[in-house]
Amino acid sequence: MDMRIFYLQVLLLLISFFSPIAQATEDRVYTFGVVPQFNAHKLRKIWDPILREVEKKTGLHFKLIGSPSIPVFELEVFSGRFDFCYTNPYHMVMANKAQGYLPLVHDHGRKLHGILVVNRNGPIRKISDLEGKKIAFPSPNALGASLLIRYDLVNRFKLNFKPVYVNTHSSVYLNVALQQTAAGGGVQKTLLQQKPAIQNVLKVIHRTQNVTSHPVAAHPRVPAKVRTKVRQAFLQIAQTEKGRALLARIPMQQIGISSMQDYEELRKLKLEKFIYDNQP
Repeated sequence: MDMRIFYLQVLLLLISFFSPIAQATEDRVYTFGVVPQFNAHKLRKIWDPILREVEKKTGLHFKLIGSPSIPVFELEVFSGRFDFCYTNPYHMVMANKAQGYLPLVHDHGRKLHGILVVNRNGPIRKISDLEGKKIAFPSPNALGASLLIRYDLVNRFKLNFKPVYVNTHSSVYLNVALQQTAAGGGVQKTLLQQKPAIQNVLKVIHRTQNVTSHPVAAHPRVPAKVRTKVRQAFLQIAQTEKGRALLARIPMQQIGISSMQDYEELRKLKLEKFIYDNQP
């Protein structure tokens, strides 16, 4: 046999052997879950353009997966449904324990804190006025909007109240605006993203302590080189004016590298009795 033909056959065999692997990596669609602080339409308006930029910079493909409520999102994260997710800080701690999720980036420019809002035209003026009243929360395990606030109401203010879980931050604010509940838990960023008609009728009467903000995280099944690509893509997006405008809608103002060490402070808080065990 002509040796040139032999080498050509070997080369073709190697190409046919390795190409499907490379093609499978390029063609794979990575799922991306986002904690549903807002309705599905608004979340897609925020995240679809960001994921398209990540695709351009990485050559990877992503599919945004919506969750109808925060409790459902929790189940999906804790069962490992998502390859990547944007989640609250305490979800990050629990997801790391349940599935080994790893944080990639978070906003270094600010900390997260919870806020308690009331209707400025209603009868509530101070925390003690909420004794025995209904208070709206997006979900039991929302960190700033629920866990930290309920922790303060019980441990700091010794308050008895009736929690009402309404699935999203936007629903919390609407309930308080319509005086369906006496107060509601949220976070500053979601309050500022409400329509002026809602914001103008609400008043913040309490703020919790600060903790590290929401991360973008990856499941450990995602190859390390892919995780690195995605992390670098987010950092690169933040280097342009257009990219910063997109990230500000999350909002992330000063994006930077994240690790589990950033969430160690949450492990030290005794929030366990306030957690609803939504893990499978």
